[in-house]
Amino acid sequence: QDGQVQVRICEEVRDGRQRAAQHVAGCPHRRALLPQVSFSVEELTHRFATLHEFKKPNDVQALSLMNRCAQACMEEFSDIVVAYGESDEYTFVLKKSTTLFTRRASKITTAIVSCFAASYVFYWPNFMIADDGRVRPLQYPPQFDGRVVCYPSLKNLRDYLCWRQADCHINNLYNTLFWTLVIKGCMTEAEAEARIRGTVSAEKNEMMFTEYGLNYNSEPAMFRKGSTLLRGEVDETITKTGPTSTTDPTPVERVITRKKKIVDIVHIDLIGDAFWQEHAALFPTD
Repeated sequence: QDGQVQVRICEEVRDGRQRAAQHVAGCPHRRALLPQVSFSVEELTHRFATLHEFKKPNDVQALSLMNRCAQACMEEFSDIVVAYGESDEYTFVLKKSTTLFTRRASKITTAIVSCFAASYVFYWPNFMIADDGRVRPLQYPPQFDGRVVCYPSLKNLRDYLCWRQADCHINNLYNTLFWTLVIKGCMTEAEAEARIRGTVSAEKNEMMFTEYGLNYNSEPAMFRKGSTLLRGEVDETITKTGPTSTTDPTPVERVITRKKKIVDIVHIDLIGDAFWQEHAALFPTD
């Protein structure tokens, strides 16, 4: 009888597992995405930046680390055609015809977020270097979240990326002036905020230039425009050793030039027409 009970229990457990698997297979979270997918990875917490003493208003090392993580994601997932990042947020655009993970939103999200987060820890020692030459210690594991957003047309996608870059400019202009007032003007954060309140862009530019000799347009393009990642090719020269000919086995070195695929980081304008005309092939409309 004990044996019969044991068999019955095993059968019930197996049946339960099968029912659970069937239920999971039909759950809504396995939804497939519509064409034209934009994927956003965002964002490090304010506490993380504060605890690790990121420089204000922009930490070049931290921004460069984010760019390297985005490169790693594009190297891993070939269906990403372009990426755009500024501050603590990155957007990855997948080609319309992608079949990555059968277009399942949850799989795309977790795969890219995990790749980004792992890359952040992996490449941290390569970028986060203190003034004394030592690696800035990582105090605790960084956390990122993400979401998948579908855009039904190229216009929608372009509007979104243009808004991201405009937002980059607005935020960076404000932060540059704010931290100039705090660091160079010796104001408290509350005093700096009160001084800036109600000013428009032209007034912010004028304040920085007349009072501190700072020309905002001379700030690095990475700060003002963010970072755009595009695929490209460069010539790579390598040396190979092989037989002189099919009849002469004598080793000989040959210099060979070949194309190497890369993910390039540029800081360019996305709001005007030039980018979209030059890279129209990345966004087929049919």
